[in-house]
Amino acid sequence: MRYAMICTDKPGHLEVRKANRDAHVAYLRNTGAEMAGPFLDAGGEMCGSLVVIDVETRQEAETWAANDPYAKAGLFADVRIEAWNKVI
Repeated sequence: MRYAMICTDKPGHLEVRKANRDAHVAYLRNTGAEMAGPFLDAGGEMCGSLVVIDVETRQEAETWAANDPYAKAGLFADVRIEAWNKVI
């Protein structure tokens, strides 16, 4: 089952994002994320993330999200995990 993680950065945490970006991208690559990328604010700055992974259970998705270097660095104000069905 695919799960989408919709993550919103804490205000004023762009430097936390930048400082942990390499570790986050490595985590995405090493754990087989299907697609991922940042949300951008009106000024074009990164302000959140969308990540889609394919795992068996919601618990696996929650564990994946908790182990993301961004989450460990305290970047996110909010993380929604939604089961997602790819159509196109």
